[in-house]
Amino acid sequence: MAEGWTRHYWNEIIEPYSAGIEKHGLNPYAVKVMSEVGIDISHQYSKTIRELPTSDFDLVVTVCDSAREKCPIFLGKSKLIHKGFDDPPSLVNHTTSEEEKLVIYRKVRDEIGKFILNLPKYLER
Repeated sequence: MAEGWTRHYWNEIIEPYSAGIEKHGLNPYAVKVMSEVGIDISHQYSKTIRELPTSDFDLVVTVCDSAREKCPIFLGKSKLIHKGFDDPPSLVNHTTSEEEKLVIYRKVRDEIGKFILNLPKYLER
């Protein structure tokens, strides 16, 4: 969702790459709730850091605590910040209602969207 928001708001000035410590696949709930706000992430796919086309980043943002703890060291000019968000797949494990699951994903979607809206200020610091 963070990559989708970044492309939506900042495509002209930021080239975002999204990756994780492990591959988990593209989550259909994430695709659905992002489409509700007019952002198509269906073309994105789950990848690891090793699959990214570069390792030279201006800014590295970790968005969940497990990634923060396991995040590799980025040498060079990379600035690292952490902004923790709830992990929707973990939160929906105990819900059976589709609407409950969507509520959780929408909440996290909106929190990530607000953070990404302010992302350029982290580049300036």
